[in-house]
Amino acid sequence: FFFCLRAAPQQPDARVGEQTPSTECMLDPAQRPDHTRPEDEAEKIFHLVLELTNPEQREAALLELSKRRETFIDLAPILWHSFGTISALLQEIVAIYPLLSPPSLTAQASNRVCNALALLQCVASHPETRTLFLNAHIPLFLYPFLNTISKTRPFEYLRLTSLGVIGALVKVDDPDVINFLLSTEIIPLCLRIMETGSELSKTVATFIVQKILLDETGLAYICATAERFYAVSTVLGNLVGSLVDQPSARLLKHIVRCYLRLSDNPRAREALRQCLPDVLRDATFSACLKDDVTTKRWLTQLLFNITESTQHVQ
Repeated sequence: FFFCLRAAPQQPDARVGEQTPSTECMLDPAQRPDHTRPEDEAEKIFHLVLELTNPEQREAALLELSKRRETFIDLAPILWHSFGTISALLQEIVAIYPLLSPPSLTAQASNRVCNALALLQCVASHPETRTLFLNAHIPLFLYPFLNTISKTRPFEYLRLTSLGVIGALVKVDDPDVINFLLSTEIIPLCLRIMETGSELSKTVATFIVQKILLDETGLAYICATAERFYAVSTVLGNLVGSLVDQPSARLLKHIVRCYLRLSDNPRAREALRQCLPDVLRDATFSACLKDDVTTKRWLTQLLFNITESTQHVQ
């Protein structure tokens, strides 16, 4: 839900995850005004994509395309196969790098690059372009954004939208995506955001770690060394501690799922007997989870797994 961001948030009045939906829908005649034909909408899309290669028209085209990307399902292949389009989007990203340190990113610049990132998320989500997107190593262009620590609103939007691109990749449960991410520094980047980001950024970053853990290769990677396991479990533990005073059901859901998946590994299961936070063993979060049957079931299974492990040792 949260990683499928709408058009990049417009500051200061817009909210993350909101957009004004296009009233013209290519594939849903019931939602399309009578005067709008599919071929007219397609022609408009092609015209906007062409404008991306013109620096003077690019900013407006980025905004319009980011609004239309969910109503025009073939936008991703058009973006990828149109001459110069992906290069133009990467130019938008690279142009922001000098503003990262010292932090001087403005709201307008953040909005503009987030619209470019929204289009890249569209490419990352589409089955026809996902592998091409990975093979070109385009996610690496986003890592400098994830590595920022400024807590100003423009930087928070930048990190959140960048996380949305990675979240769109891991959502599809593709082993190639996990293998690619494991060859990069995505785990330490996510762990830092889980410690320092806003609640929404923490939630998306935790979701990404969860999806990596749910992959067999990802679980084996994180549990291969004590250092990796404790890096992840320590951050998860700190997150749990922060939720005692400021509960978040959706963040807690992903944390519990991470712990449950870790308990599938024998060595990690033994370690969790010692390092699983006590507040997950008692009724601290009962009120927070009272309506969340799935998370309560996961937590019960987690506690059973580590208790069963103890019994086997005895």
